[in-house]
Amino acid sequence: MKNMYWLLGLFVGLLFMTGCGKEENANNKVQLGSFSTKSPNAEVTKDDFIYRLVSEKKEYNKEEVVKLYAELEYIGEQEEITIYHAMSPFYFPIEEKIRGFIIHYPMAEPLITRTLVKGEPFREEYKGSGAYSPEDGKDYVKFMESFIENGFPTGYYVVNGSADFFVGDADEEKENYHMEAQVDFKVY
Repeated sequence: MKNMYWLLGLFVGLLFMTGCGKEENANNKVQLGSFSTKSPNAEVTKDDFIYRLVSEKKEYNKEEVVKLYAELEYIGEQEEITIYHAMSPFYFPIEEKIRGFIIHYPMAEPLITRTLVKGEPFREEYKGSGAYSPEDGKDYVKFMESFIENGFPTGYYVVNGSADFFVGDADEEKENYHMEAQVDFKVY
């Protein structure tokens, strides 16, 4: 009899948790209507470089993989140029606006060299990111666990991307580049 009460309690608890998740998901979908997507792609030019940030769609279904990428193109006078950057020249920090959660984009910082050929964009796709700690709130931890395991949950996302690199080496004067662009999209 004691086991039956325990099982009944477990079943009621699971039902409650499932119901709350559905209610939260429905509420997020309602709130999505108050946001309008501005631009799924952006382009910034600085000196001899073009930085592009692109979401392939304005809206995704929750089951779809979000396709997000950045490009850096050299358009200067030389046939090619060498740039220097961290593990990648691209950063993809993302904010989910309904919940107000930031998905950070940490990166290792070795010094990498890359040669860009004039007119041939270097492209890198967003492969996921994010982390959390026990000090973060339980809602954020739950969101990040879901994000890391299943991809983007229902929400309105703004990507504040950037390209960070420099040109020049020990024999030349270094010129730093920091180029920013913003795209947004929704996940239903």
